[in-house]
Amino acid sequence: MSAKVILIAITGNLKGQRFEFSDRTTCIIGRAKDCNPRFPNDKYNQTISRYHCLLDINPPAIRIRDFGSLHGTYVNGKIIGKRQRQQTPAEGALMEFPEYDLKEGDEIKLRNTVFRISIEGAKPLKVTPGVLQVMPTKQQLSVTSTGELQCSSTVVVAQIPDSYFPDIKGYTLLKWLGKGELGNVYLAHHDQSKELVALKVMRSQVSANTGAISRFLREMKKTKLLLHPNIIQLKAFGYSQGNFFFTMDYCNGGSVADLMRQRDGRLSVNEAMSITLQVLDGLEYAHRVNIPTVKRADDSRCIVHGLVHGDLNPTNIFLTDVGLGRIGKVAKYGIVKAFDLAGLRGLSMSGTQARTPAFMPRQQVIDFKDTKPEIDVWAVAACLYFMLTGQLPRDFVGQDPFLVVLQTKPVPIRQRDASIPRRLAEVIDLALMDCPQIYFKSAAALKRALESVL
Repeated sequence: MSAKVILIAITGNLKGQRFEFSDRTTCIIGRAKDCNPRFPNDKYNQTISRYHCLLDINPPAIRIRDFGSLHGTYVNGKIIGKRQRQQTPAEGALMEFPEYDLKEGDEIKLRNTVFRISIEGAKPLKVTPGVLQVMPTKQQLSVTSTGELQCSSTVVVAQIPDSYFPDIKGYTLLKWLGKGELGNVYLAHHDQSKELVALKVMRSQVSANTGAISRFLREMKKTKLLLHPNIIQLKAFGYSQGNFFFTMDYCNGGSVADLMRQRDGRLSVNEAMSITLQVLDGLEYAHRVNIPTVKRADDSRCIVHGLVHGDLNPTNIFLTDVGLGRIGKVAKYGIVKAFDLAGLRGLSMSGTQARTPAFMPRQQVIDFKDTKPEIDVWAVAACLYFMLTGQLPRDFVGQDPFLVVLQTKPVPIRQRDASIPRRLAEVIDLALMDCPQIYFKSAAALKRALESVL
């Protein structure tokens, strides 16, 4: 039976309502219209902040933190966060409050409303950060192109040191390329074809069952079908002893983040625009491609209409130097998002492993499970902004990053750099609108707008 987290309102004007979460997600409690659970914005609930607290949910695990609310959040009668009465909401956002892991029977109180936590279907996930487990041996590691499971019912978390070179059947590792968000990346060549590939070793952050692993690998089968010159192709993937292995196209030009470091922190308009237009081509293809997949119950085939990346940023845009030109390619297509949604990354919106929302629109912060292609379009505009200015669209320093996304608008780009052409700046500023909705709904629409100001 799949795990489920249930919030049951036992007092207050939401009394009797149930809020059920059976998938990896986040939600925000408050009076704002995009909150869930949402309090009515009336005189009886004025003591509830518009964005009161954050729930990070990976059933059966659930974690809560206050957003610097005026009247505070209580867990089992103990306050876990509250700003002082003389402080403004902006000052409250600068404060750091502890996060609290919830369990069956715990109660959350927001003024007169109390939610009781009910957890069904599974024992809590065991998170083991920083623990060195048994290192996989040569015989235990393998890569399969089909993604078939090669595991027992429990995943063992393995912390692989940077200097460790795993032995992967069929590949020779040549050098360590770097440490990614969830593991290490190596340059390798295929022993038969001699083709150079990037080989990524990614570890699960929690103990998990075969269901979570199978869900993730099914998503990778879809990603493997993406074939476009501006998307790094996923060639092979597999799983063994708590680690996932991927081989992908090797890009000799590094990432956009690497190029920016070489250029003293920013790129020229021509360089940044060339990369951005190519990335938009890749996204337009991926967002519209029809991918046949198999339903589990009766083995019948269905069609998946488009894939969303969900984690686009300058470290995930790679470059291949070809003669005097350069090809921009989207990397790790859907991998981090699928890892999150399969529950393999733990509670990724809070704690020490929290994902930064620097390149996320507010829609993704509110609920990253319910994502549409437009979040990738917004992220491309944020990457272009960053390439041109060396700064993020929003100011995050010293503030709760999630509240920054929820409560502030991106800084107009010409306030960062007045030399950016005015018409280009207008398109970028439009593309970064995300309240109440994202302005450009498709990669093709943003590309047309950018080309019109070249």
